[in-house]
Amino acid sequence: MSRKSTRLEDLAQLAGVSISTASRALNDHPAVNDRTKQLIWKLAREHDYPFRRYMPAGPIGAEATIALVVPRPQGREGRLSDPFFLELLAGVGEAARERGCDLIMSHLAPATYEDVAAAMTTSRADGVIFLGQSTLHAAFNRLVETEARFVVWGAELPDQLYCSIGSDNINGGRRATLHLARLGRKRIVFLGDLDPPEAMQRHRGYLDALASAGLPVDPALIVDAHFEVESAEASVESLIRRGVDFDGVVCASDQIALGAVRALIHAGRTVPGDVSVIGFDNVPFSRYSSPALSTIAQDTMKAGRLMVSKLLDHGGDAAGRSERVPTDLIVRESCGG
Repeated sequence: MSRKSTRLEDLAQLAGVSISTASRALNDHPAVNDRTKQLIWKLAREHDYPFRRYMPAGPIGAEATIALVVPRPQGREGRLSDPFFLELLAGVGEAARERGCDLIMSHLAPATYEDVAAAMTTSRADGVIFLGQSTLHAAFNRLVETEARFVVWGAELPDQLYCSIGSDNINGGRRATLHLARLGRKRIVFLGDLDPPEAMQRHRGYLDALASAGLPVDPALIVDAHFEVESAEASVESLIRRGVDFDGVVCASDQIALGAVRALIHAGRTVPGDVSVIGFDNVPFSRYSSPALSTIAQDTMKAGRLMVSKLLDHGGDAAGRSERVPTDLIVRESCGG
């Protein structure tokens, strides 16, 4: 049979069930047993019946299905291969598996309120996790007025109405900077993109630490770099060419830290002898780089459990209480102590 000639009546006849049973099976109705559903779907696939819009969000037997949506990052191309994203994805995946849930990755990369609304209304999942806020804070605040089935990975902001799970970025930035100050570093660079909410909070922690250590804030030491090795390398090379004096670098991510180390070594500076460098994220490569990166660790396993729990245990209450995951200072070779 061709797709045009295959009718619901044909599927019912092939399966040996009534038309109403075939219809219910296609709609994943609980009154139809799993074996019959699978048979109907198999026949529909074999005979090109347009059944996919009827399919459930995930395989039979899952307690729930969670959709992952990754917003388009600010001012740069988003890559699913980003090391921290993969760590966060693993945290969500392990948490979902523990709860007997399936995960589906959406092809959407929302950039507007209409995009995030579409991600909710077109998803058959039981809940949606948005991995990142990007420029969508106002959109999420608006979305929570009509939708409750979502949670966001990201910073907690003053006027926030939706539930977010994220790391304690302020304390992480503070601890990184204070550690370098205690090592005797006086001219400490903050290297990172200040637009994303999480990086903005890490910068705030950096400023708090300088004040606590009695060190002045020098605008020349606050340097823009995207969350990419090449961008960070170029920014540090520019600092060196311009003759800016510095002896420490607090980086908004481990990828940025790796770029900083590369630029310093290429310029003949030693790390940590001449310049101490500390990253943020504790992604796997950080411990294997040379020198091994000191960093601020984010607990992605705990973050994953919290996000899944917010969706499953709190009725998908998107206006529920936001929570911060603690950060830890990991001291390795790149800061010298």
